[in-house]
Amino acid sequence: MEILQQLISEFKLKPDHAENVINLLDEGNTIPFIARYRKEMTGGIDDQLLREFNDRYEYLKNLEKRKEEVRKIITEQGKMTEEIEAAIVNCATMTEIEDVYRPFKKKKMTRALAAIEKGLQPLADFILAQEGDPYLEAEKYITPAENIVDDESAKKAVKSVDDAIKGAKDIIAEIISDNAELRKKLRTLFENHGEMQVKMVKDDEKGTYAMYADYSELIPEIKDHRILAVNRGEKEDCLKVKLYFNPDLAKRVCANKYVTTKGACADLIIEAADDGYERLIAPSIEREVRATLTERAGEGAIKMFEVNLRPLLLQPPVKGKVTLGLDPGYRTGCKVAVVDDTGKVLDTSVIYPVPPHNKIDEAKRIVKYLINKCKVDVISIGNGTASKETEIFVADLLKEVDREVSYAVVNEAGASVYSASPLAVEEFPDYDLTLRSAISIARRLQDPLAELIKIDPKSIGVGQYQHDMDKKRLDGALGGVLEDCVNSVGVDLNTASVSLLKFVAGLNAGIAKNIVLYREQNGKFTSRSQLLKVSKLGAKAYEQCAGFLRIPGGKNILDNTAVHPESYKKAEKLLSLFGYTDLDVKEGKLTELPKKVKEFGVEKVAQYCELDKATLNDIVAELIKPGRDIRDSLPAPKLRKDLMGIEDLAVGMEVEGTVRNVIDFGAFIDIGVHQDGLVHISEITDRYVKHPSEVLKVGQQVKAVVINLDVKKQRIGLSIKQVKKKAN
Repeated sequence: MEILQQLISEFKLKPDHAENVINLLDEGNTIPFIARYRKEMTGGIDDQLLREFNDRYEYLKNLEKRKEEVRKIITEQGKMTEEIEAAIVNCATMTEIEDVYRPFKKKKMTRALAAIEKGLQPLADFILAQEGDPYLEAEKYITPAENIVDDESAKKAVKSVDDAIKGAKDIIAEIISDNAELRKKLRTLFENHGEMQVKMVKDDEKGTYAMYADYSELIPEIKDHRILAVNRGEKEDCLKVKLYFNPDLAKRVCANKYVTTKGACADLIIEAADDGYERLIAPSIEREVRATLTERAGEGAIKMFEVNLRPLLLQPPVKGKVTLGLDPGYRTGCKVAVVDDTGKVLDTSVIYPVPPHNKIDEAKRIVKYLINKCKVDVISIGNGTASKETEIFVADLLKEVDREVSYAVVNEAGASVYSASPLAVEEFPDYDLTLRSAISIARRLQDPLAELIKIDPKSIGVGQYQHDMDKKRLDGALGGVLEDCVNSVGVDLNTASVSLLKFVAGLNAGIAKNIVLYREQNGKFTSRSQLLKVSKLGAKAYEQCAGFLRIPGGKNILDNTAVHPESYKKAEKLLSLFGYTDLDVKEGKLTELPKKVKEFGVEKVAQYCELDKATLNDIVAELIKPGRDIRDSLPAPKLRKDLMGIEDLAVGMEVEGTVRNVIDFGAFIDIGVHQDGLVHISEITDRYVKHPSEVLKVGQQVKAVVINLDVKKQRIGLSIKQVKKKAN
């Protein structure tokens, strides 16, 4: 119940909606299924918010589990008190519960434990009580000479008053260090008033960390990308990083927690507090705060990766086009692959139109032959090595071709990773890895989602510091984006690869392989219900996946929509109510359906069809356009016939481009000159934006003005906000 109340508060949800989401998750329902088919139960929460809710729910469950473990350990030690129980209940984070547990944790031999073994705990308690002469009291703990008979007894002997006082201070230092309330206060002081100090140990050849040569910044003001940058610099032994907080103030905070009087005892507590802070607390708190900063920055980077990955995967496909893919290269030449409008390979070749070979005439002859033979409609060029020269070659070539052919430059990040993967070998066993890259580049233009899904998201190239992230957390987050994108678009059950099918809600790689095997053995699926005949695909998996799998040309027109089989009879009732037939749906004659539903009364229609309003609206939208692709409503990729070079640019020139990557401090824009231009966050818009992603997203087409240019360093500075100023 406490978890439920916290989630309601944090996510601002109605209590019944939050409770329903928890129940649906606990029952094993997938995020896409809940988001699409249980809107009436959740209040229409989208998949992204559901994932955040689920992540937080899992964290809170793990926190409660850890609280129980700590509670049990302390109780078994016979040390549980009302104060400790209250502290456990009030812990809001894993760090706080570990602070409570710290004094009860089994430790390796420390100076404090050694002093306790000497019997000095009572002396430490006496000093903390601050009610007498500690030196006089310490004399009672000196070991008589006759009791020191061997090495073991000598090891545990207290040889003098100073020895006794020193041991008692070690115990007090550890008591102070283990105080959960004090640690929380010091951690907060570090986080709110501390400073990150960075020094350069050695420079790398590229001067990557030059700005951090002698750098400091208040911890609350450090941007996430700078945290990740200094972390990497430290990892590469280029930087030395330290968190600083005024030690004198911190020591006073420690001492004030325990000192209640003046005198010898108070002085000893202050000395113990100083030692405890320097030796035990400061290094520990610094590690914890660094970990918190890194986790925060990592979460921010992962969130940014998710934001960039989603529109990249949902780029509109270039449908119905025979595509020639070009994987540029210098010494090894440009690999060529032609695929038909379904992605099937028609022909391959290798050409050498760029240095050092410069066999331009021969390359033109080969490409022209392939264009005419395969009736090529569009050329897809990878944006890697030799891309610029290859694009110049293609732009020149197209002037000599009678057929209407255009080209596009696509992001080839990850193509080489895919081409060498077991999946690529299985998919194209008769082609070497260089030709597989060209095939992938062609298919990326035809259907970005179907092709990019085969590649580890970390290799797609739309994030920062992705290889420094927690692998499990990053894979989980990006896997969620892949799953959301695949399910929001829908998957053709009769053509989808295992790579695509495994991201459908309720399926995994094993079941995906079984679906393809069933298809190969029994022919195309003609109805969704046949899925129940697939090995290991049970009723629960069918419930989760069926609505996201499409069957164009199947027996039931609804099988080619996002209408779930559980609602088929209700959808048919809706059609019958307004006199429509399946043929009307197939021929797209339901454009007046929304109007008719509104005139009849949405409430009355929903009640008659036994549907909630959210599901009714979804079904109406699907019946109007069966088989629709949500990507078709987005701006299509920009196809070109000519190009510019960086030398053709000038400050003040207005250019058009496509957003390639959005980062913390701006965005990189492809303006067709091979080198992406940078729009700094300050040049995106006149209004204040906390992050560039509030305005820009990957794949978005924009206009910009060139505001600075460095041809030698291949740097282009752009401004979007100045376009509007010029227009005014």
